[in-house]
Amino acid sequence: MKTIIAEKPSVAREIAGLVGASDKKEGYLTGNGYFVTWAFGHLIGLGMPEDYGISGFDKAALPILPNPFLLTVRKVKKEKGYTADTGALKQLKVIEQLFKQSSSIIVATDAGREGELIFRYIYEYLKCNKPFERLWISSLTEKAIKQGFDNLKDGAAFDGLHQAAQSRSRADWLVGINATQALSIAAGNGIYSLGRVQTPTLALICKRYLENKNFSVKKYWQIQLSHDKELIDFKSLSKTKWEDQKLADDALKAIQRSETATITSVETKSVTEQPPLLLDLTGLQKEANKKLNLSAEETLNIAQSLYEKKFITYPRTGSKYIPEDMWAEIPNLVRALQDRETCKQAISKMKWGRFNKRIVNDLRVTDHHGLLVTDKIPSALNAKENAVYDMIAFRLLEALSQACIKEITDVGLQVLHYDFTAKGCKIIEAGWRSIKGSFSDDDTEPVQDLPELKKGDELKIKEASVLEKKTKPPVLYTEAGLLSAMESVGKEIANEEERKALQNIGIGTPATRAAIIETLFTRNYIQREKKSLIPTEKGLQVYELVKDRKIADVAMTAEWELALQKIENNEVDAGTFQKEMETYAFSITNELLQTSIAQNNLPKLVCPKCTSQQLIIRDKIVKCPDEACNWVQFRNVCGVQIGIADIESLVNKKKTSLIKGMKSKAGKKFDAYIVLKEDCTTSFEFAKNKSYKSNGK
Repeated sequence: MKTIIAEKPSVAREIAGLVGASDKKEGYLTGNGYFVTWAFGHLIGLGMPEDYGISGFDKAALPILPNPFLLTVRKVKKEKGYTADTGALKQLKVIEQLFKQSSSIIVATDAGREGELIFRYIYEYLKCNKPFERLWISSLTEKAIKQGFDNLKDGAAFDGLHQAAQSRSRADWLVGINATQALSIAAGNGIYSLGRVQTPTLALICKRYLENKNFSVKKYWQIQLSHDKELIDFKSLSKTKWEDQKLADDALKAIQRSETATITSVETKSVTEQPPLLLDLTGLQKEANKKLNLSAEETLNIAQSLYEKKFITYPRTGSKYIPEDMWAEIPNLVRALQDRETCKQAISKMKWGRFNKRIVNDLRVTDHHGLLVTDKIPSALNAKENAVYDMIAFRLLEALSQACIKEITDVGLQVLHYDFTAKGCKIIEAGWRSIKGSFSDDDTEPVQDLPELKKGDELKIKEASVLEKKTKPPVLYTEAGLLSAMESVGKEIANEEERKALQNIGIGTPATRAAIIETLFTRNYIQREKKSLIPTEKGLQVYELVKDRKIADVAMTAEWELALQKIENNEVDAGTFQKEMETYAFSITNELLQTSIAQNNLPKLVCPKCTSQQLIIRDKIVKCPDEACNWVQFRNVCGVQIGIADIESLVNKKKTSLIKGMKSKAGKKFDAYIVLKEDCTTSFEFAKNKSYKSNGK
């Protein structure tokens, strides 16, 4: 017998159907010489400090440098600490029995770093020594799975991938556990979670937020002229930007008296815009955030669902290319898309037999190729799934189309001694831009059409006006902007040598970036304000503590990402990397333990209920330390984080200021005061004095 182990039940069922294992048992399927079973994601993980006999946060025990690292069954949080997940224990027993009854194993977990780790940790924990082969596929279509089974690879060929995954897992443990404990001990006021990738990511958000907040907006004025020639209306703008409105108004009066503008220069150049490459996961997440306002995690979940339904290829990819041997498949995919209503019109514009081969590059395909649709075309998807699927389908059609050729014209004009400019754009060949019919990028203004103009022409000024403009601060990060920054931190590094080495390296990987952003939300370090990501009080507090420390250094985190890639390619020794991480954990622990944290920023408040105890103020709750009294107020009320000033006001004055933008259970927004009643429970008070009992208590 052979055991096939997949990452989750849905994938196991697909594979079982193909290999003829149709007999359903508890935790597996069997038949035709196979057992087909599954993990539930990470069944086994690295042990926690208590597994090494270290309980609580003990300064004397830091840094904790396990040797060897212990593996434990996945744990779930219970009231008193953590306990092994019963579902994980049960499935693990099934896997253990099947491994024992098998002559060999076929690994069918997701074909990537984390999928490899899921299997290897189970294999190591069970002390299994059966030989194993690897099923390495990029889509779950019947054809792809059959091809994968015809080309099973020796498990040892993925030892580099395993070493990289294990090194990543251990590095996150060493940095996260030690840094979190060290800073929390230094703070003595709640838990300050830090992490190898989450902290540099938080630093990016906080730095941009503070740059935006501290930016001093300056006003300036420009003059805009309207012209027409050959029935084409167009506008020109003054080169001068006046900082004094009066001077701009004076210039306007002189220009209005002049009535004509003279063309001083006309420069026309042809610009070729190559089609975009295929989407990788980060590209898809950015696009879905901009167009559909989906979070990175939502997009990943939708893409994973489309993959499991066999509509798209493996989503956790970091590549935008396909290998040469896949090129022959591409026309079939385009043909299949002809059956999809949303794609019909776009496909009618494609030039068959002249598909653009820019996406073919064997050297640029990592574990997986760029995102593609499969030849199975969906019919019944929900609105979000349809929208994400179409993004992938349309990007394929764009990538296969010809370049877009534009003619860009820059015109110089003069009125009296004032210089003006006009810019025009003419589409010579629409190429890939005809697929969606948009001829300029979303974030740039559409460029106007210009008539035939030549040097020396005199143009009437139909209208002249002064425009008031403002200098713009650095924009707050949206999730799309943050993903771009995480993807390309290497480009921002000041040291030129470092920048060259890390120019294509980001922090996190396409597969993990969504989870890192979600962690920052869970930790109450960031929140959404419309589409922007902004830090909370606590997030800014953590940033202020660590911004000059090594743990917030994006360059160092990017270097580690580079080292992990080299371990995967067997170019760097995993043991050496771990030694470096241990040395780093040692220095960061000492650095953070010496951090002095100002405790005086929290007010001393007396419990309103028992009136004898000082309240404990945390980022999620405010509570009385006396268990007999047990008064508590949650800081998050109907989706809004209540600030310290309002907590103080509630306790001392029995009422907060007006809290805006709270959301009812039905999803409706409302504004209200939170009021402390005689019995020390809270309720809402509306401006019209409506009031109802809240669960803020």
